[in-house]
Amino acid sequence: MRVLIFEDEKLNAERLVELIRRYDVSVEVLAVLESVKQGVEWLTNHSSPDLIFMDIRLTDGLSFELFEKINIEIPVIFTTAYDEYAIRAFKVNSVDYIVKPLDFGELKAAIDKFKKTRPLLSPEFIQTILKQSNLKYKNRFLVKIGDQFKHIECRDILCFIFEGGMVMAVTKAGSSLPLDYSLDHLEQLLDPADFFRLNRKIIARIDSIKKIHSYFNGRLKIELVHPVDEDIIVSRERAGRFKDWLGR
Repeated sequence: MRVLIFEDEKLNAERLVELIRRYDVSVEVLAVLESVKQGVEWLTNHSSPDLIFMDIRLTDGLSFELFEKINIEIPVIFTTAYDEYAIRAFKVNSVDYIVKPLDFGELKAAIDKFKKTRPLLSPEFIQTILKQSNLKYKNRFLVKIGDQFKHIECRDILCFIFEGGMVMAVTKAGSSLPLDYSLDHLEQLLDPADFFRLNRKIIARIDSIKKIHSYFNGRLKIELVHPVDEDIIVSRERAGRFKDWLGR
C-alpha cells in the first residue's frame, strides 16, 4: 500500500509514520507534505497513492482547498486536533478521521475500514464541509479585566505575545490584555489567512507587520506596528511559509 501524508507539524508527522509502519511495515510512505501548494504540485506530477492521511489545517490554509484546485479521487483519512460538529460528518462520507493525539487503535481501525470499503469523497460533500469549517475560527475573545469581563474582536488584535509567563493580546488601541490560552492553542483557533506564528513567542496579524529585514542564515527580522522589547526573528525553516503567507 502506498500512502501520502499531509501534516505541517514535524512531530505529528513522525508519529503518524511510526504508527503506519507499526500497522504494516511494508506500507510505502511516498511523501510528507506541509501545504496545499505542495499538495497540488505533488499530486499533479506523481501517480496517485492508494490512501491519503490529511491534516485539516496546513501551513497555507485548509486541506479542503486541494479538492477545489484539482480532481482527487483518492480515499482520505483525516486527522485533526478538534472533534467538532463539522468534523464528525466525515464519519459518514470519508474513510474516517482520527482525533489527535494520534492513537494506534484508531489508526488501525481507520485503515481496516479503508481496506473494507474504499469509499470516495464527493466534491459536493467537500464543498459543504469547507463552508462549515470556515466557521470554526475564533471571531472574538472574552478577557477579564479586574472584576469585569470584556470581549475583543480578532480584527482588533494586532498580535499575541507570550511574556512574563502569560499570553497577551495586543490590540490596535494599544492595550495588552491577558488570555487564558497557549500560543499553540491559539494557532489552531485563529484564521491562518489573517494570523501567522512568527516564532515561539509571537503570533502576528498581517496588518501588524511594519517592516521585514533580511537576516543572516536565511532568517528574517520583523518589525511590528506594536514595538516589543526583543528582536523578532523568523527562522529559516519558517521564512518561506511566512513569505507565501504575505503574498497570498
